[in-house]
Amino acid sequence: MIKFSSADIKKSKLETLVIPVCEDKNIHANRTVAALARKALAVKEFQGKAKDELTLYSPARVKCERVLFLGLGKAEAIKAETLRACMGRAIKTCIGRELTQVAVAVPTAKRMQLDEGAALEALIEGGCLANHMFSKYKSEEKQKTLKAIVFLGAPGSAAGNRKAAARIENTCAAVTQAREWVSTPANDKRPDAFARQITRAARAKGLTCRVMDEKALKREKFGAMLAVGQGSQVKPRLVVLEYRPKGVKKTVALVGKGVTFDTGGINLKSSGGLECMKMDMAGAAAVAGALLAVADLKPKVGVIGVLPLVENMPSGSATRPGDIVRSYAGKTVEIGNTDAEGRLILIDAMAWAVKKYKPTAMVDLATLTGACVIALGEKIAAVFSSDNDLAEAILAAADKTHERCWRLPLPDDYKELLKSDLADISNMSSGRWGGAITAALFLSEFVGDTRWAHIDIAGAAYTKKDGPYCRAGGTGFGVRLLCDLLTDPRII
Repeated sequence: MIKFSSADIKKSKLETLVIPVCEDKNIHANRTVAALARKALAVKEFQGKAKDELTLYSPARVKCERVLFLGLGKAEAIKAETLRACMGRAIKTCIGRELTQVAVAVPTAKRMQLDEGAALEALIEGGCLANHMFSKYKSEEKQKTLKAIVFLGAPGSAAGNRKAAARIENTCAAVTQAREWVSTPANDKRPDAFARQITRAARAKGLTCRVMDEKALKREKFGAMLAVGQGSQVKPRLVVLEYRPKGVKKTVALVGKGVTFDTGGINLKSSGGLECMKMDMAGAAAVAGALLAVADLKPKVGVIGVLPLVENMPSGSATRPGDIVRSYAGKTVEIGNTDAEGRLILIDAMAWAVKKYKPTAMVDLATLTGACVIALGEKIAAVFSSDNDLAEAILAAADKTHERCWRLPLPDDYKELLKSDLADISNMSSGRWGGAITAALFLSEFVGDTRWAHIDIAGAAYTKKDGPYCRAGGTGFGVRLLCDLLTDPRII
């Protein structure tokens, strides 16, 4: 899909040319492109401000059917995300006009005070991520994605960019796969079906896969996870994906919450919150997506993906508030609320991963708490860790990928809120406030001495509104962040 060219736009015929334009500075070294940008800025309706858009048809001196100009705003404010969003807008506009391909005039990174590699990566990401639509349940596709995105640059630059483009395309394909899984309705991804979908995709990438069914989970004493899934007719699955290259001594474990539908159990959710609960497996989708990308990226560290998959349903066999279950780690947990189920499946998966793989570091992703959304909104995830280096590495990856995160505390005195009179710990805080914090503290009791971080993606995993390079539905949040994190020397 991604191509590079040094074609002369005066001589080569193009269906559509996209030119990013800055409102106060020329950012194109190519004189013909710069001249077209000046022509656009002379039009009263277009000033190059952020979100400005203008189309000129068959302009003089170039062989382009149409030229789409997109404003970036002031030069000093341009960041990688500005380019990512601009490219996303361009692709979505072209798809809306039923075009088949687009050529993009790549601006000069130095003129925007950006790193050249980072600028190109952002443009490619924006293009790839925007060129995706979840339409498999539509009887008729009214719009189709573009067949090709061509980046126009200086002669001789194409060869050096192709390798980077292939890496970025593979990662974005993993993001869109995660989006597809999240957006898929719950009736088509119950734990057994979702496990098959993941392993099919993983094996195609050469990853080692293992699936533990209910019998295996009982044998291994995954008591907390089994308790969550016992109300459903479809029993839990634990999917394990492994990337373990020869000669690599360190291993990072990634754990993703996979509640394929969350009714809340006996503590039934309100009707206003149920319709989107197919997305409660977004952590598992992100981890699985990251492993698919890892198979191509081949980082210098072993990576294990552990995905506990359950369906949280109310029935005569469902776990009740007040029940006490024994977790894989041996600690007993009093169920204060059956809608606090994600933390129960995570503690068994994490404790098992620690014992089985002894990872150098472990990161879990989960749509864990509504409290996180209240604190940080729908676009920022929360990071919890007592390991400063690991937390800083995650924040650095978040900043680079614009999968934004904010670190929240793990205060010891808040653990008092998780005390149970009858069991070792309660899965529900006795207080009303700080729910994201107490949920993270609950998880921390089951990781031992392992370097660990928890990322609560409750707000960022799913959107009801189209964004610059993501349509309504699953966002795939976390895939690019994890891929970038796995290259950070602070964890490998």
